Amino acid sequence: MRGRGAHILNRVRTAILCVSLAGLAGPIATPIGAGPRYHPPAAPARVLRGEPVGTLRCGAAGKRFGVHVELFAHGRVVVVPAGIGVAAPRRRVGAFVRPRGCSYAVRTLGPAGVVEVRRDARLTLDRLFAVWGQPLSATRLAGFSTRRGAPVRAYVGGRRRRGRLDAIPLSRHAEIVLELGRFVPPHRSFRFPSTSWRRP
Repeated sequence: MRGRGAHILNRVRTAILCVSLAGLAGPIATPIGAGPRYHPPAAPARVLRGEPVGTLRCGAAGKRFGVHVELFAHGRVVVVPAGIGVAAPRRRVGAFVRPRGCSYAVRTLGPAGVVEVRRDARLTLDRLFAVWGQPLSATRLAGFSTRRGAPVRAYVGGRRRRGRLDAIPLSRHAEIVLELGRFVPPHRSFRFPSTSWRRP
């Protein structure tokens, strides 16, 4: 990768590292994966157009709380990108996305896995992946696949979560880790910058 693409990728990696070091308990030693599967796009065309995604509609931002979501595949970080759940028009500021139109009840504005959830919405993990346009199941994690004998693992607050991945609630200040392949010790918590916020 050369030129502008490499420059943007370096800024994304720097932003992720800085936010992670500020927010996560414990050292950060897991590298970000290389290649498009580790850097999935933020929004399918229907989300950019503000079309309904299941029961979710694109609307006003409203008050939100944070959930931190980390993804790992084969011992490498899968980037949760900025711009999930943000329709056009929108503006990119470095590695961040600023809405200029409507947003969904679940969205990301930065590249460090902080998911903003509208306070009046009671959502589960499947809604995040639906708006993101990425698969999530026992054998699929974004662009990665595994066999049923070695399924995708989930951890909430550092503890293993059994059962359906899509049913994990997006609760205020939850730390959710999903892993496929090699084990990465999950973080137990994340220091959010504020308890709630309103953004345009």
